Formats: sequence, C-alpha cells, structure tokens
Amino acid sequence: MLRQNEEIDRLKLTRINDDQQLEDLELRGELVSIHESKAMLIAPNIEMNRRFCRPWTRAFLEDLSQAFYTQFHQPIQLTSAVRTVDQQARLQRWNHNAAPIDGDTASSHLAGLTIDIGKRPMSIRQRAWFDQYVLKLQQLGLVEAAEERRQACYHIMVSNRYDDYRDAPVDFRANR
Repeated sequence: MLRQNEEIDRLKLTRINDDQQLEDLELRGELVSIHESKAMLIAPNIEMNRRFCRPWTRAFLEDLSQAFYTQFHQPIQLTSAVRTVDQQARLQRWNHNAAPIDGDTASSHLAGLTIDIGKRPMSIRQRAWFDQYVLKLQQLGLVEAAEERRQACYHIMVSNRYDDYRDAPVDFRANR
C-alpha cells in the first residue's frame, strides 16, 4: 500500500471524494469507462458509475484479459474498479479488509489506478499463469499487485508507465 500511495503522489493524482468529483474526472477524460468483452466480465454488483479507471489501467486490463482469454478461452472477472472516499468509508464498516480512506496505506482505488480481478473462477493452472503474467510486470515496476485472501481477488495498481511499455515494439518488450 505504501508503494501504491507513492505512485499516486508521484503522479499528483487526487483521491476522489464523491460522485460529483468522479463525474468531473470522467467528463475531462481522466477516467475512462470499462466495458465487458468476451475476454472480461464485470461483476454485476459493480454499479455503472464505478466502472471507470485511468486510461493506462484500462489498457492493462484489456491486455491482461485478452492474454488470459487467448491462453484459456475463458474470461477474467473484474470485481472492483474506481471508488470514492464516501464509498470506501462505507465499505470499511462491513469489510475489515478494506484499506483506509487516507494516510500512507489509503486505498489506491480512490485514485482510479487500481482494479481487482476475481480469482474464484480460476483453476490452479490459471492462477499460476496469472501470477507469472503480473509478476513480470511488477518486476518491471509497471504494476503493484497483491493477492487478497479474504476477498478472493488480485488487487492490481497500474503505473502510467504501462503506456510506454505497451507502446514499445513487441521484440523490445519480450527482452525487458
């Protein structure tokens, strides 16, 4: 959580306080919508106004879901994306695993950088593949990931440096 908040501070991003601020960021294009595809399902409990993230986070999510689908012919499931401070405070009331709304360990969902991917539908083989995919990007400093046990999900914060990596020639990326 410390590294995730350092990334938010490095990018000079604000934590999203409420629905009005969330809507303003959407209108300015600082947050982009996430859409279901054959490679990615969105958990039905995610409200439509919470299906947003930073553009580079969506790029990562699209790449990850397509790579997973190509490998296993099954979609991944998005279980969480952007949250507001108001929403996070409500979540803390019943979910003791929920991060705080401020401080060095505040939730990175509040800045729109982070997504959660459900791991319940994944087999052991699929989880091993997923772990390796994310680990490679974490070693490159492009994501900061954690496997949550209580919530049965992967919590992944994506750096804006992911765009540079994504735009690099494929042979260059393979050698990194």
